[in-house]
Amino acid sequence: MGDLPALSVRFVVYETWRVGALGLLAFATLIPVTLPVAVLRELVQERFAVSETLTSLFMSINMVGAAIAAPLVGALSDRIGRRRQIIIGALLLDAVCLFGLTLPVSFGGFMAIRFLEGCAHITALSILLAVASRSRGPEKRGRTMGLMGGGITLGVAMGAPLGGIVGAQDPLVPLYLGCALVTLAAALAAGILREPDSGEEEPPKLGFREMLRHNRALIAPLTFAFADRFTVGFFTTTFSLYLTRIHHLEPPQIGGLIAAFMLPFALLSYPFGRLSERFSRVAMLCGGSFLYGIGTASLAWWPPDALVGLMLALGVVSAVMFVPSLVLATELASPEIRATAMGAFNAAGSMGFIVGPAVGGFVSETVARQSGWHAGYEAAFVVAGLSEIACVLVALPFLLALVRAGKTR
Repeated sequence: MGDLPALSVRFVVYETWRVGALGLLAFATLIPVTLPVAVLRELVQERFAVSETLTSLFMSINMVGAAIAAPLVGALSDRIGRRRQIIIGALLLDAVCLFGLTLPVSFGGFMAIRFLEGCAHITALSILLAVASRSRGPEKRGRTMGLMGGGITLGVAMGAPLGGIVGAQDPLVPLYLGCALVTLAAALAAGILREPDSGEEEPPKLGFREMLRHNRALIAPLTFAFADRFTVGFFTTTFSLYLTRIHHLEPPQIGGLIAAFMLPFALLSYPFGRLSERFSRVAMLCGGSFLYGIGTASLAWWPPDALVGLMLALGVVSAVMFVPSLVLATELASPEIRATAMGAFNAAGSMGFIVGPAVGGFVSETVARQSGWHAGYEAAFVVAGLSEIACVLVALPFLLALVRAGKTR
């Protein structure tokens, strides 16, 4: 593979409290993403009198925006610098969009605002991850990215239950809350983010395709990002429908199972991030992903009472595999194109999240026509689990080659 020319890129070393504030900023940025989940029917379907399919589109159209915007804004940031200003501007635009979703607009206008909101959100997140990857030296990158991963996951986990509480009387309140939180995040970003004291050398004029051509090793973490979010798409839609149709669980019970998955994922990201500084990232990534794939494939064979334990275990192995994939993406990308790499990482994840629910619905419904719904859900979860296992089997030889070349461990 080709190598980029060596450049002198300055690291801006952050104090410990400032690195912790980066994790808090990630947390505040991600909460608004899932705030509308619990009030989706009232916020979209009843408000605009649209079908369930169009209602579901509300949760995916912003991911479409994210998938398109992430690699573009990452490359733009690497070319012009000024990451602090871009993050602040993106967060303020996100706040404006969240407020705009509360206005009396047409459904088409509503969805257009949601698309733009996804673009703004992923812009802030991608460049924030690039900043975090350069806030400490390589020897402490695992704990830094673990902290960011924990903030991201905890924000996603907290958003849905919080939105259900504040939106019980008015479905617009979660949007107002999201607007306020993102505005506060912009103020926090203005206070804690720093730019280099002097200008960096001119970075190479690389776009997304050129980056992958010169850094083909990045395909490995991008593939894992896609596969991981692909399976998460099954959990956000197919799993919920399965629990309702087959086990007749109530929303609070379903929410509890999702929380059992998300909370250990969030809380263990930082410890496993530190562990990745000392142990093999490839072993953690592939071992965690393999166990996660087996657990996901077996979901429909577990009795309801045992699902809590399974979800807790899946949350633990998710933390084992997620942070190494994030660290791998940062260490395989040279500093001058790291925002581009983080944008590509988030774009791959967004694409997985878009495709996952569609594949889960298609597989479960297709098999159900012939063999019943339980068999349909069994097939869907097997597809999700096998996709993760296949990712490990395909990527492992390439990752081991990177280890032998000294590019990772």
